[in-house]
Amino acid sequence: MSKNAKSRTFLVERSSELLGFLIEAQPERPKGKIKSELEHKLVSVDGKTVTKFNFPLKAGQRVTVGTFTPTYSKAPASELKIIYEDDELLVIDKPAGMLAIANEKERDITAYHLAMEYVRAKNSHNRIFVVHRLDRETSGVIIFAKNETIKHAFQDNWENIAEYRGYTAVVEGVPQPESGRIENKLRETESHLVYAAKMGDGKLAITNYKVRKKTDNYSLLDIDIETGRKNQIRAHMSGIGCPIAGDKKYGAKTNPAHRLCLHADKLVIIHPYTDEKMIFESPVPQKILKVMKQ
Repeated sequence: MSKNAKSRTFLVERSSELLGFLIEAQPERPKGKIKSELEHKLVSVDGKTVTKFNFPLKAGQRVTVGTFTPTYSKAPASELKIIYEDDELLVIDKPAGMLAIANEKERDITAYHLAMEYVRAKNSHNRIFVVHRLDRETSGVIIFAKNETIKHAFQDNWENIAEYRGYTAVVEGVPQPESGRIENKLRETESHLVYAAKMGDGKLAITNYKVRKKTDNYSLLDIDIETGRKNQIRAHMSGIGCPIAGDKKYGAKTNPAHRLCLHADKLVIIHPYTDEKMIFESPVPQKILKVMKQ
């Protein structure tokens, strides 16, 4: 993990142990965060990385605490398009029509399988782990973890870590009002259709939307979700009478782009170890944008 200009450097004035020194030097930071920085090799003493809490310090030494920096990679010669990669995370741009993970019918052509092949090409012992998912028909930003520790750190607090989950969609018609917040409970039928529950049990789902552009037949929407339920955006748009174009399952009558017109274009997370804000973006496919020009 590299360090950037935001690194913090402290001068040691008297002998002490490293963890105690860092806690005293940064009273505003939670002790857990400081320990995580040590464990994840973000701390160096006189330029050398140190991970031991009880590392002895001497007066005159300099302690530097680094932060994560992006390390962008070129996509491999496969269907895997990489947005971002570091020692712990792999962020890809999943194409529409590809499963995030395997199901009973498809095991090999999945984002997970391709990501696993990619990391194992570097080292046969490498692994990746699922952090969150996208529907098969939805394209865009999806994150994988490279170890179980970071996987659990993300999954155990995903609703707070994922600060912003943005989508672009083309829907049939024009929502009324043209911007709003949809909040209800969703349930799933035995045939895997998700719908708003009028009463009884269900999972809370919250979707915010705003019309960016409209034509006689379609609207281009900016959408962000506060919860990540299965088929959430699709069910919510259908529920207000504006199904996503190409979404026959949820009532769309047209398929102008020959795909579901839904793309996860922006994901903003707060790194669970460093509190750094990380922004991942994917351009909206031209197939979707061209619908508004027809």
